[in-house]
Amino acid sequence: MKQDVIVTLTDTFESHAQETEDGVEYWLARDLQHLLGYSEWRNFLTPISRAKTASEISGHAIADHFVDVNKMVDLGSGSIREITDIMLTRYACYLIAQNGDPKKEKIAFAQTYFALQTRRAELIEKRLVENERILSRHKLTETEKELSSVIYQQTGGNKNFGIIRSKGDSALFGKSTQAMKSTWKVPDSRPLADFAPTIILKAKDFAAEITIHNAREKQLSTEQVISREHITNNQAVRDTLLNRGIRPETLPPAEDIKKVERRLASEEKKSLANPDSLSATEE
Repeated sequence: MKQDVIVTLTDTFESHAQETEDGVEYWLARDLQHLLGYSEWRNFLTPISRAKTASEISGHAIADHFVDVNKMVDLGSGSIREITDIMLTRYACYLIAQNGDPKKEKIAFAQTYFALQTRRAELIEKRLVENERILSRHKLTETEKELSSVIYQQTGGNKNFGIIRSKGDSALFGKSTQAMKSTWKVPDSRPLADFAPTIILKAKDFAAEITIHNAREKQLSTEQVISREHITNNQAVRDTLLNRGIRPETLPPAEDIKKVERRLASEEKKSLANPDSLSATEE
């Protein structure tokens, strides 16, 4: 396909993209019909139907990607008529294109265009999830530093902070820190939290924040009392998770947080040097 054709088709497809009030990007099916070269709506309904089936088989709810709407159209004689249309997400457009004839230039282009668009959205979502985990890990680090400081200020020493934290882990997971390290295959020299999924990082952080608050408010003055407080708070957080169907000790480990940080830093460096490098290499 010639470069000028690709540029023209890209501009055409992107000019028909619209957004909902919530910022969700979509295309109207009757616009896509013409973009893909279908002259009649009834013929275009066939790939739409196949795309809906593919969406359902893939575990994506049809209603999330294909939304029926009505709109008024000018018939050209001064009269208007209401017709049906469908709001399509990027993923829905991709599935429709995949059910078209790739020998047709416009459909071949659409298959690649929406595949790349969908992949780009997945990469953005993945990066946001990874960033949230990194921020949660940093937040836990700061909270635990503050807890260590509170213990020192109110008891005159914080040499047993590691023991208090370990007791909190036992209450949260129902097993010791070392047992969880063994389960998640965490190196002995690394903190368990570096391999914890985001929800566990937030759970540990919440329990530690409660301990800090109560230690100050109740003027807890011994390490034993603060330790009991920390155990109670972690047990309460565990109970909440269990009540919501989440068993902390059975969750799979997340990727080593240091590897995630290095990868994101590398990608950021590449994107600054060449804004298209990330999409080009990963797509």
